[in-house]
Amino acid sequence: MFKPLTTILIILLIMLQYRLWAGNASFSRQAELALKVSAQKEDNLRNEARNKILLAEIADLKTGSEAIEERARHELGMIRPGEVFYRVVNK
Repeated sequence: MFKPLTTILIILLIMLQYRLWAGNASFSRQAELALKVSAQKEDNLRNEARNKILLAEIADLKTGSEAIEERARHELGMIRPGEVFYRVVNK
């Protein structure tokens, strides 16, 4: 009488242990997901910092002419009338 019940309980215990150690909800899978979450949080922090810099640059471009002038000088090589442009070339 106890033999079939014991066998069923042992089989259930083995199935539960398998899920705990090797299934989708295993300890190793949880550790792997925790590492991915921490890496994603670091990536999010870097992106937030970059977004703040970009938002400040956008606000500066909208309100002031200094940023526009700086971009024109550096990216387009423009100069004001009466200024002298010197280009230094490294050998």
